[in-house]
Amino acid sequence: MAEPVALTVLALDAAFGWPRALYRRIGHPVGLFARLIEGCEAQWNRQDHSFAARRALGVLTLLILLIVGAGPAWALQHALLTSFGAWGWIGIAILAWPALAQRSLFDHVRAVTDALDGADLPGARHAVGMIVGRDTATLDEPSVARAAIESLAESFCDGVAAPLLWLLVLGLPGVWVYKAINTADSLIGHREERWRAFGWAAARTDDLANLIPARLSGALICLAGGGGWRMMWRDARNHASPNAGWPEAAMAGALKIRLAGPIAYDGIMQDKAWIGDGDSNAGGEQIDRALAIYLRACLLLWLIAGAAAWQR
Repeated sequence: MAEPVALTVLALDAAFGWPRALYRRIGHPVGLFARLIEGCEAQWNRQDHSFAARRALGVLTLLILLIVGAGPAWALQHALLTSFGAWGWIGIAILAWPALAQRSLFDHVRAVTDALDGADLPGARHAVGMIVGRDTATLDEPSVARAAIESLAESFCDGVAAPLLWLLVLGLPGVWVYKAINTADSLIGHREERWRAFGWAAARTDDLANLIPARLSGALICLAGGGGWRMMWRDARNHASPNAGWPEAAMAGALKIRLAGPIAYDGIMQDKAWIGDGDSNAGGEQIDRALAIYLRACLLLWLIAGAAAWQR
């Protein structure tokens, strides 16, 4: 893929995000993936099916999703390059633009710290509830802040670094196949009984797709934060995910705080391991510092994309 595409996509996303006017009119492209997944799940993930049958139908759902993600993207990329030659990459960049969440992630996390700085704990709970899956109604201020920082670190990988990497490697089909996989994992790739069989393929494929991006994300956070390497190596595996722990542990080390720990999902407390050393009483100040690290890590991605374009 022509690397100016990646740099242009980063610039478009930083400047505009995904505009609300577009969202109101056409939604977001990942909404198509979500509707497809939900439709298949409603039809096929039935308790009267055996575990093996539900797993096989989950694999089939993922295959359909990959075809939907890759097929139109490949056709559009081929058409643009064939029709416009050297200028086709501009159209490819526009079509890849919605796949990144660089600006929207910053805006969502900044809304949490704005509420905390204004002593609006209910508002902060609502804001963080927009980006995390855990129960937020009873979270205290440190728990809200930790949730925001954890989501920022993890989403730096699956919302920015990973789609950018797959765009560089496989072009427009690569970035949209990744987004399809990641959407499937977020919706059905869970360990609860309802999802364990049907979501198995989505979860394992997402693990594979994020294997390199997660470790790259952790390294970039350490570079941007001026430290955190020891904590990343020590605590990355404390996370239930084989990948999410890398950027989270890196952020915990860079900020010198503790993240994760016991978390409630759907009213059930899960005794998760702590990640990092130091104080767990995070607040708006720690979120601001995490956002500064995030911005510098994004800048490093810009430099990587720029260097790749220059090499071309």
